[in-house]
Amino acid sequence: MHLTREQVSIFAALPLRSLRHEYPNHIMHVLNGPHDVLSPRALHPVFYGCYDWHSAVHGYWLLARCARLYPELAQQADIGALFEEHFIAANMQQELAYFTAPGRASFERPYGWAWLLALAQELQSWQHQSAARWLAAMQPLVEEIRRRVLHFFPLLSYAIRVGTHYNSAFALKLILDFARHRHDAELESTVVAAACRYFIADSNYPAHYEPGGDEFLSAALTEALLMADVLEPDVYVDWFAQFLPSLPDVERLLHPAEVSDRSDPKIAHLDGLNLSRAWCMKRIARRLPQHHAATATLTIAAQRHIQASLPHVASGHYAGEHWLATFAMLAMETPA
Repeated sequence: MHLTREQVSIFAALPLRSLRHEYPNHIMHVLNGPHDVLSPRALHPVFYGCYDWHSAVHGYWLLARCARLYPELAQQADIGALFEEHFIAANMQQELAYFTAPGRASFERPYGWAWLLALAQELQSWQHQSAARWLAAMQPLVEEIRRRVLHFFPLLSYAIRVGTHYNSAFALKLILDFARHRHDAELESTVVAAACRYFIADSNYPAHYEPGGDEFLSAALTEALLMADVLEPDVYVDWFAQFLPSLPDVERLLHPAEVSDRSDPKIAHLDGLNLSRAWCMKRIARRLPQHHAATATLTIAAQRHIQASLPHVASGHYAGEHWLATFAMLAMETPA
């Protein structure tokens, strides 16, 4: 199953609409006084749409990626206009000021942090004539997030293994990609040290407990993908054999989750789980030797997961439409 131009256009249409869509809005907001009782757009003049801050961030990531990889995309002008409207220094300074106000050390940690760095990476890769200027406007916020990552992960004694926004492995994977893209040795070293500290000794992972009822990430597969990027190939094969010794025995990991109500913002997470699982499976299969017993199993399972949830990315329900296209893009792209 290959990504078509028509599918990319459908993916792009969703954040193009949602990134200016201020309400409904789920605010994770520490108020330091009555002066902080403000609208989403007043609080976040860039990342106010898409229901929540982090979804707005990866909505922009999706648009930049679509525009970069598909220069013939019909929405190119609309995408550029959206960035031009929002990615200005004054707006980004206000976004930065939100992070640096008292009591907000954990705001969007680590999921939103990771996507903000992924967005910076995408802007740096995009050849649009204004992409460097948009990235420059965002750079102070990027530096703040980088500083927080360097401070936080050495302090986090234990990995967070849930299948939602607090998952450590997913964030570390995106941050590692950013660090290597930027040739940031200090950041890369911090991520690799954290990944090894948390996950190197894992074995017989209880993946049969997955999924939880509101998860959009697989704790097992995000960890396996991260470690594929951290470990040397021969070391990774041995690690994977200890981590998931018999994939066919983990039936619930290999079969798509059932989504009973796509209008429910938590249950709709399960479409994201199917798509993020496919993303992980395809890339893990590429990291394993072609003859490895798990390679074909993961490749087939990835296609099952895509088929289960790809038709529902544009479902008509904002609960999924404000964010699912990002994970559909990850699932459908050919692994590097």
